[in-house]
Amino acid sequence: MSLILRGKVREVHDVGDGRLVMVTSDRISAYDVIMPTEIPGKGQVLTGLSVHWFARMADIVPNHLLGWRLSEMPDGWRRRELAGRVMLVKRLDMLPVECVVRGYLAGSGWRDYARTGMTSGVRLPDGLRQADPLPTPIFTPAAKAQMGEHDENITAADAARAVGPDLAALAERISLAVYARAADDCRDAGIILADTKFEMGTDSSGTLVLGDEVCTPDSSRFWPADLWQPGQSPRSFDKQYLRDWLDASGWDHSPPAPELPPDVVVGTRERYVEAYERITGRPFTEWLEEAAQ
Repeated sequence: MSLILRGKVREVHDVGDGRLVMVTSDRISAYDVIMPTEIPGKGQVLTGLSVHWFARMADIVPNHLLGWRLSEMPDGWRRRELAGRVMLVKRLDMLPVECVVRGYLAGSGWRDYARTGMTSGVRLPDGLRQADPLPTPIFTPAAKAQMGEHDENITAADAARAVGPDLAALAERISLAVYARAADDCRDAGIILADTKFEMGTDSSGTLVLGDEVCTPDSSRFWPADLWQPGQSPRSFDKQYLRDWLDASGWDHSPPAPELPPDVVVGTRERYVEAYERITGRPFTEWLEEAAQ
């Protein structure tokens, strides 16, 4: 009865006193369609990385995290199977836009640029190739889609109309600052953070707060720095590996999605876990043990 939202990956439960419990499943989506095959441990990777980044960004922006160990959970939420995939968070009034930052040209940003020379209304230099670095990271917001639909790239002016100019400007400043620090940390780990998206909301005092997940393989493009080459889609520690397989399978991006073969499941899990271990500098098993406390 506490369930208030079931997204592509997470369930959100209202546990009272302005608090929510977020449970991150092992479901994986691509092209906004949930795959019928889960990736074991994926939800624990997303939670572990988000907890890591919330701590790293706390001096830049407050976040919604109240607890992540089982011992910190409310009654009924201390079950062993939830270890590493459950967070107790502050309830927020979420912005209706995704706060996307791009440091490299990839994905929908690359497709928009190839057609128009722009992405989200930002004019880019001529002659850029896929996976090229941008002269400076840019804020390219997106309108949140309903379940089964695609997020829509919008301009900063569109975002300002949606949430108000002051709040939009603050969200942009915070997004760029968080991206800059995360990109530096990733670079130290031998990873290029090509782009990422954040979700923010306001708390009961009107303060803008970082929520949901932060710089995970689901919300970001992570490229091994030693294998990156402009002009092509690089190997990645994120969903691009799955997208590439889906594209090669001939699937038309419409539901239902095909079952994933065992090698794709294993390959996806390995990439997610490697991203966690490289970025945090700790074994994934150590995170699982700590979360179970």
